[in-house]
Amino acid sequence: MAKIDIRRPHGTTIEGARAVVDKVAARMSEKFGTEGTWQGDTLTFARSGVKGAIAVTASEVHVTAELGMLLSPLRGTIEDEIRRKLDEQFG
Repeated sequence: MAKIDIRRPHGTTIEGARAVVDKVAARMSEKFGTEGTWQGDTLTFARSGVKGAIAVTASEVHVTAELGMLLSPLRGTIEDEIRRKLDEQFG
């Protein structure tokens, strides 16, 4: 299993960062069929072949994910897309 671990400062409030994460999660759901739920300030998400979380703290957003065998070869592409989206939203 390939693992993804990305941290990005957000420069806003926890509520503001959660609102952005909600928008990103809605897009992920549309595009990839992920299911997500909030547990405190952490959004957990999953679908066949991937599970992960997006934690929001006072200063950063922390994305973690585990990719199954079929998605593992795409780790670099997926990581680049996550970084690009975080830069768009929090850069």
